[in-house]
Amino acid sequence: MRIGELAKLTDTPARSLRYYEQQGLITPRRLDNGYREYDDYLVERVLQIRGLIDSGIPTRIIKQMLPCLGEPRTIVVEDADPELLVVLARERDRMNRRIECLIRNRDAVDGYMRAVAEASPTAAAAAVGAL
Repeated sequence: MRIGELAKLTDTPARSLRYYEQQGLITPRRLDNGYREYDDYLVERVLQIRGLIDSGIPTRIIKQMLPCLGEPRTIVVEDADPELLVVLARERDRMNRRIECLIRNRDAVDGYMRAVAEASPTAAAAAVGAL
């Protein structure tokens, strides 16, 4: 597939995909005409990369983690950045705090929706299936 299709499938700007390529996170094939050709497996890879970046993990650490993300999952630790475990522990703890916050917010939204539905039959009818 071409870069535009991968961008659309992953909701990732083409500019970001080129950056991922520059950082060694994805490797498209090159056609004879010089165009990039992206394999189907890169859709999942880009989604994983985006999720890790959104979690605050730098691309230099993601690059070291890539072998662990594919199938079969293979842990590779040679040439690991010495601060890798420190960075990953910090980011894992930050993710856990975000998850806890999201769970609290989800529960608050559910509680509010239930209260509105109980207080207003019209709102309850409109919210059928939302709870």
